[in-house]
Amino acid sequence: MLHSQMVPPKGITWLFLCPDITISYQSQAGKGMKIMPYIPPSVMQEVKRMDLLAYLKNYEPYELVHFSGNTYTTRTHDSLKISNGKWMWWSRGIGGRSALDYLIKVKEYSFLEAVELLAGQANIQPSLSVSENIPMEKHLLLPKKNEDNAEVIAYLLERGIDKEIIRFCLDSGRIYESAFHHNAVFVGMDEKDNPKYAALRGIGTSFIGEANGSDKNYSFSIFAEKSNDTVHLFESAIDLLSYATLQKLDGKEWRREHLLSLAGVYQPAKEIEKSKVPAALARTLKMHPEVKTIVLHLDNDRIGRLATKAISTVLPKQYQIKDVPPKQGKDYNDLLCIKLNLAITKREKSMKKNMSGHEKYER
Repeated sequence: MLHSQMVPPKGITWLFLCPDITISYQSQAGKGMKIMPYIPPSVMQEVKRMDLLAYLKNYEPYELVHFSGNTYTTRTHDSLKISNGKWMWWSRGIGGRSALDYLIKVKEYSFLEAVELLAGQANIQPSLSVSENIPMEKHLLLPKKNEDNAEVIAYLLERGIDKEIIRFCLDSGRIYESAFHHNAVFVGMDEKDNPKYAALRGIGTSFIGEANGSDKNYSFSIFAEKSNDTVHLFESAIDLLSYATLQKLDGKEWRREHLLSLAGVYQPAKEIEKSKVPAALARTLKMHPEVKTIVLHLDNDRIGRLATKAISTVLPKQYQIKDVPPKQGKDYNDLLCIKLNLAITKREKSMKKNMSGHEKYER
């Protein structure tokens, strides 16, 4: 049973893993290992201390909107106001102080999901009592794999992703289903196919996060089978897979050119000229000096258009840059779903509603 105030028994060695918070411990007698969910008090204390304004500024700056004076609101909920260390969602009569309150009450995360996200984003680690044979170096902490990938396969098929492409990603370790929350896990790898990054996406929930220890230089990608001079850039792994599916539907070889997704939403500097090339793209260009053309497939919204402008501005002039957003919908998964006559996800429907200037969508 999960309990935030649980205290480990004396003589026990604990190992905290995030984002799927798991504690492994071994008795002094050394009689096997036992796994159970547990949140160390030191982690809970730090998580509860994070206020909503600090969380949004640091981890979701694209969601934060200045209202007036020291009052802020959010892009998704314009009736939610943040001021003086507190927040209030006036249309629902819900309020709180911390980012934890916000994730649970507004975004409808479970308690554990919210703690996982905050602990992972802020890299909050408890004090550890470890034996000498446990390595202390930082590394990617991937969620435990589920026994099968049934839910993640169903999720990707519902989004219109091609079966062959799904199978390739499962077989190559790029995608799998986590055991504890059954999230879809999108893995970014280095040149030797070692996992270095993992994006987590809830199946049937709005949860989005990253595995603790993720290196944004290695975001989710599928590089060409042979040397190629073109790289295509997307905001998310789903958009990348949607584009690959569209290529296959058009009778084209979907692994002919390099496909790269960004590790989260790209945030340009206030002065666009001072923006930086996204870490994953910079690394890709270094590892593939043959690349001459960069095709930007970012979203059809204000953030996507601004990111396109910024990346186009700061990339070296030696590259030919093409801006190819989806012809329909907000992103390439919208475009794929429209082509296949599939339902667009609720999250994307709400964004489209706001974009089109229709009645505001307040969740």
